[in-house]
Parts: sequence; C-alpha cells; structure tokens
Amino acid sequence: MLNPQLNKNGELKHLLTIEGLPTSIVTHILDTASSFVSVSDRDVKKVPLMRGKSVFNLFFENSTRTRTTFEIASKRLSADVINLNISASSASKGESLLDTIDNLSAMYADMFVVRHAQSGAPYLIAKHLTETRQDHVHVVNAGDGRHAHPTQGLLDMYTIRHYKKDFSNLTVAIVGDILHSRVARSDIHGLTTLGVPEVRAIAPRTLLPGCLEQMGVRVFTDMNEGLKGVDVIIMLRLQNERMNGALLPSAQAFFKSYGLTPERLALAKPDAIVMHPGPINRGVEIDSAVADGSQAVILPQVTFGIAVRMAVMSILAGN
Repeated sequence: MLNPQLNKNGELKHLLTIEGLPTSIVTHILDTASSFVSVSDRDVKKVPLMRGKSVFNLFFENSTRTRTTFEIASKRLSADVINLNISASSASKGESLLDTIDNLSAMYADMFVVRHAQSGAPYLIAKHLTETRQDHVHVVNAGDGRHAHPTQGLLDMYTIRHYKKDFSNLTVAIVGDILHSRVARSDIHGLTTLGVPEVRAIAPRTLLPGCLEQMGVRVFTDMNEGLKGVDVIIMLRLQNERMNGALLPSAQAFFKSYGLTPERLALAKPDAIVMHPGPINRGVEIDSAVADGSQAVILPQVTFGIAVRMAVMSILAGN
C-alpha cells in the first residue's frame, strides 16, 4: 500500500506521522534542520525558500507554543502566514472540516498546518486534497488526538542527535503519561526508526497503553529501576485534559513515585540529558532543580523546534 505521506517518487508530500517513514527521509529532515541552526545554537537563520507561499495554521485545538513555533518557522522561510482560530469561527457555525479546507484552498493555500483533537483529522484532509486533485497543497500534522505529533518527535530526535551524536548505542527512557501522549508515540517511532537499541517506557500501569511491547519498548512501572544507566530521559506532561476518570490518586502521589528529582536523575548516566515537550508542571513531573539544572535541554529543544519545522516545510515546498 502506498504511504499517503509520500508521492510516487518516494518524496515527502505531507508529514502526518513518523511511523512508516523511511530512515533516509527522517535523517534528511534532521540534516536540513541543522543547516538552519547557526553556530551559536541560539539563532535560526532567515532564508527565502518559501517566498510567495501561503501557510495556513489551522488549530482546532489550543496550543500557543506549537502554533508560535510554526509561525516563526514560516516567517523565517519568508512565507505568508495566516493564523486561524477555527474553534471560534467556521467550526462553531456548523461548517464541516472539509468545507473549511475547500474554502481555504480556494484562497491559494500552499500548506495547512493542522492541530485537531480527533486522531486522524490530518489524514482525512490529505486524502481529500488528493481526491479533489489539489496535490499542490501540503499537510503538516501539528498534533492529532492521542495519535501523533511528528514535528515534536523530530525535534526530540534532533535534540538527542545534537547532544549524543549517534543513536546506535543509546538507552532512552520515556516517563509519565504515555497512555494519552501523542508525543510518546512519535518519539518511539522516531527512536526505533533511527536505530536506538533500547527504548524504555516508565509509568504507572494506569498510564501505560497495551501496545508498547509490540513497538519494541521495554516497560517499567518502577521509576528507579527504569532510570538505571539511561542516556536520555524524556519526561511527559500529565495530560489532565485527556484523562477520563481517576487514573491517578493525585499529582502529589504521581510526583512521589514518578517525578524526576535530582536523586532519581543520579541513577541515569552522569552525562544523561533531560528533555520535556513542555509546558512543564514543576513539582508534578519534574523537580525545579532538575528542570533548571545543567542536564536539562528543555529550552534548546524549543529553539531546535523552529529549525526542524522550517526543515519539514521547506522540504514539502519542494526545496
């Protein structure tokens, strides 16, 4: 079956998920991102690669951070950016998702960056564009339901590569609310695609999905056991807005068993890095001493995220 993300020549047409992407494409995105990061790592260059192109940010679900980094990335590529707060406009007037897409395509859209609470919404849009012969329009998934968040996964891979150089001998632990996390799924697909030999999931049983072993992940319910000797720790936010029913006794109880403290961090390798997709809940997933400490790379992740999103959009736009 053809991968809906690739054109007939095997080139990236949409970015919907990391799952199923060839290693060569993932590596190409990371290499392209690295060309946008200047020597200081604190700056991302401005280039004219998308001058005259229109990028529509369609956020059916709130997200200040992701939307802002996509907006900055688009502007650094010299694209025209249109931000639409859909929840407050057409969707509330009863217009269907695909009607909205058709209307915006008629306004000469070149790219849709889509965030949606329903898993699969970006796929539906990409399929519709193919069926209606609007193949010049590209779709980037900026997070769909519990399913995928591919640009976050890619910026996490970029961050790991930046600090660890090579994926082939790493042990990476993903900690926290894995059940509700699209970031965790994208990270797992990214890590396994790039050849990381050991990916660990650490969480209470109530926050672990059943499919992890099939994805090649080692599961731990004991935080201390799971952190022993790891090179990279990816902490996840507790997704309170996606939880139904009492999956945890309390945030305090979660921190007591699964919060990343300096003592727990000491169980990992001395040069282990600490990551988090943000926004962080201090004292719930992570101790402030760790979040602000020398091993945390949470703010560089944000900077790298701009370069990675630039890379994805410029590759889709045909550069």
